[in-house]
Amino acid sequence: MPKTSPRIGAHTPTTGGMAKRSIAYAETIGAEAIQVFTSNPRGWAMPETNHEADALFREKAAALDLEVYVHAPFLINLGSPTEGTYKNSLASTEFSLKRGKEIGAHGVVVHTGSAVNEDFVDKAWKQIHKGMMPILNALTDDAPMLLLEPTAGQGQSLVKRLEDLEYYLKALEYHPKVGICLDTCHVFAAGHDIAKKGGMKETLDLLVEVAGAERIQLIHANDSMDVCGALKDRHQNIGDGFIGVDPFKELLKHPAVKNAPLILETPGMEPEHGKEVELLKGLRG
Repeated sequence: MPKTSPRIGAHTPTTGGMAKRSIAYAETIGAEAIQVFTSNPRGWAMPETNHEADALFREKAAALDLEVYVHAPFLINLGSPTEGTYKNSLASTEFSLKRGKEIGAHGVVVHTGSAVNEDFVDKAWKQIHKGMMPILNALTDDAPMLLLEPTAGQGQSLVKRLEDLEYYLKALEYHPKVGICLDTCHVFAAGHDIAKKGGMKETLDLLVEVAGAERIQLIHANDSMDVCGALKDRHQNIGDGFIGVDPFKELLKHPAVKNAPLILETPGMEPEHGKEVELLKGLRG
């Protein structure tokens, strides 16, 4: 564990291999934690495992004392009324959890998704329960946690506001392998005003009330290009958007995020992320 917590890092590219590109990226920006894609984020393909490459990645991550997280494909929507999408979503979630275990990840992030049609919401919760419980119950102790990431609240989002996470946790029987990944841009877009003084603390307190502090496992640290409640998922560099810098200072002081790394998913590459990692480390103190 770094001397100071929570850890700070970013989503890293994998082109050219995780053991090479992701690790080099982490070193350059001074990351203490990273997030990666283990397959095409915009497709259903499930590539075969390269055990040698995984072993090398795990070895290099351990040498740098990096905590690793996986972001599952964006196409996953476990609440979809389309049978093909639902079945692919289950398979992709299961695959992502398997890949997470193979690379030594702590958690696998999945978007909470949408029922698409208003009249499908009840059925969505039932199918999430039916499809996901066997997958969760098959996870071993050393498997990563499934981390639910609420979206920006648009359309028939299953988690429009943080309070709605209760339905998701109920559908998954409050399984011990289920945690939460809070995206600051998404929660702001959904109408939780984390930019106002005390707003971040208020929002985190609410999340603790709904899910329990122990389930808060990861933070996606993103500013927002749009105003609070805009229902738009457009990330901005920290301090350059409508959230601003101060709320992140508030976030870093909150006891509930003590063990939840902050992962940047902001625009830019090494130079921008390096500056933002430094900024967040400074706020962390």
